[in-house]
Amino acid sequence: MEKLKNIKGIFFDLGGTLIYPPSGSWRFSELAYRYFPKDRLSEPSVQAAMAEASRRLDENHLLHSTDEEYAQFYEYYRAVSAALPELGLTDEDLRTVTDDKVYNKADNYRLFNDSLETLKAVHGRYKLGIISDTWPSIVPLLEYLDISKYFDCITFSFELGTFKPDRRMYEDALSKMGLPPESTIFIDDSARNLAGAKGLGINPVLIRAMPGIEPVEGIPGIDRISGLLKLL
Repeated sequence: MEKLKNIKGIFFDLGGTLIYPPSGSWRFSELAYRYFPKDRLSEPSVQAAMAEASRRLDENHLLHSTDEEYAQFYEYYRAVSAALPELGLTDEDLRTVTDDKVYNKADNYRLFNDSLETLKAVHGRYKLGIISDTWPSIVPLLEYLDISKYFDCITFSFELGTFKPDRRMYEDALSKMGLPPESTIFIDDSARNLAGAKGLGINPVLIRAMPGIEPVEGIPGIDRISGLLKLL
């Protein structure tokens, strides 16, 4: 594996890079699946309702608090519930699912087993940053996981009201880190997001820790985040 040279800063994605959902879904926790059975969510009419609900989430992504996040995800689950009226979900049920999505840090997210050791290995040797499409609840989650202390700068999509690969995400991150793009790398599990970073001169690295991520020609790849150490 060819090493990257003259790197002074590392940007990390979060989901699929450093953390993962034990349920296998970012929108539906294990608790949520008790109310929304997986086999019902695969029905075409429900998929269409989920897509429309996701579109509304994306169009209103500039958020300032977990209360605003809660309101949006409550509407998301309400829309999915409306497509499955036979489930008979009540307002209390929907609030239980939303509470779990927004506030349950202990059960719904995990660090990959090599995330912490990798952060410790590069901390102090490089400037470290986050570029992540996420919601306000990520802030207490990172504190709970005790990894906020490793990062010099953070760019969250909800703060800018846009998602990767919008160039504003990378420009914000580079401005905060204070390094030229060619001196940085960005690790993400999305080829589309990495193409956006590469377009601004950031060195892309594809991580394939989640199932179904295929190699991309011309972009260095690692199977786990600890593989980063072999590139540096």
